[in-house]
Amino acid sequence: MSDSTPRPERPRPQYGEYASAQEQRARIRTPLYDEPVAASPTPAPVRPALTPPARWASSDAQKTAARQSVNRMITIALLAYGAFEVVRSVFGFLDPTATYDALYRMIGVPGSFSATSAVQPWLTISLVVLIGGYLVTALVSVLAMRAGRRSWWIPLVGAVVTYAVVSVLLTVPVYGDPAFQEYLSGLLENPQ
Repeated sequence: MSDSTPRPERPRPQYGEYASAQEQRARIRTPLYDEPVAASPTPAPVRPALTPPARWASSDAQKTAARQSVNRMITIALLAYGAFEVVRSVFGFLDPTATYDALYRMIGVPGSFSATSAVQPWLTISLVVLIGGYLVTALVSVLAMRAGRRSWWIPLVGAVVTYAVVSVLLTVPVYGDPAFQEYLSGLLENPQ
């Protein structure tokens, strides 16, 4: 054979064997065959979808909206009550002698609270914890309401935790008061 004889042309690649990346992408976008695909002779039976009627769907949406509004109202009411109690407690902190005397009368301690100099730092710390606890509780409650989650329990848990810590802080100065120490020594001497 000589070089002058024409070579038969090679068949064009069909599946991208010799195609560049650009040619492959262009080919993928266009279908290989323009022939219509034969449909199956009998279509499969269509089963009805098990979806609730439209009136039920709107009823579910209404129930969810009602639950969220009840949750929101309860949460806001608890936060408002908590704010009232925080303000009331702050006024109690302004006159610690009267507050501790009322506590002494409740538990049966004779005498009056007289350790006012020792109680002032504990009142300041308790006040910061009380206000901070309320603010954190309110913030978490608002974030939960915005997210659509149940939030009515957050003010309750926040109040329990905050008042437990504040109660411990306010109890510490009582143990240094002479009237309370006298009451405890009387209990230890005459246990009844």
